[in-house]
Amino acid sequence: MKMTTLYAAVSGALLLGAATLVPAQNIPSEPAKAVTPKSMENKTTGISTAEYKAEKDRIEADAKAAKKACDSMKDNAKDICQAEAKGKEKLAKKELDLKRNPNDKNAQDLAKIKAEGAYEVAKEKCEDQKGADMMACKKAAKAEKDSAMAAAKGKKVAASK
Repeated sequence: MKMTTLYAAVSGALLLGAATLVPAQNIPSEPAKAVTPKSMENKTTGISTAEYKAEKDRIEADAKAAKKACDSMKDNAKDICQAEAKGKEKLAKKELDLKRNPNDKNAQDLAKIKAEGAYEVAKEKCEDQKGADMMACKKAAKAEKDSAMAAAKGKKVAASK
């Protein structure tokens, strides 16, 4: 009688164990959800990769031509021309990035690049002046840049609220 009780207990344990495992195997786990980084948030509304590459090549060719046109100039006029060419190139590339991936960060970066480009050109134009006039000109250019940068940061804060 002791053996039959032992067999019954072992059989019951095996059946109970098997019964608890069967439902767990039949329930599929929920698939993982893809996480989209914020920098890629509006990816579907931007331009295609082929359009992006073609536009980028065009921008670089235009910038190269603009810089080459500066070679015939002399002294500070050449520096001003080069600063304008660099600023336009950076601005065009950031506008292209905004077309490809329109989001708040790229819009804010575009405003910052506009401010930096204007500052670089203004700084070079100040070089034509001398002494205190040059320093005042540079301070005014810096103040204008700082104001534009603050406005660019303000756009981001206002858009996120």
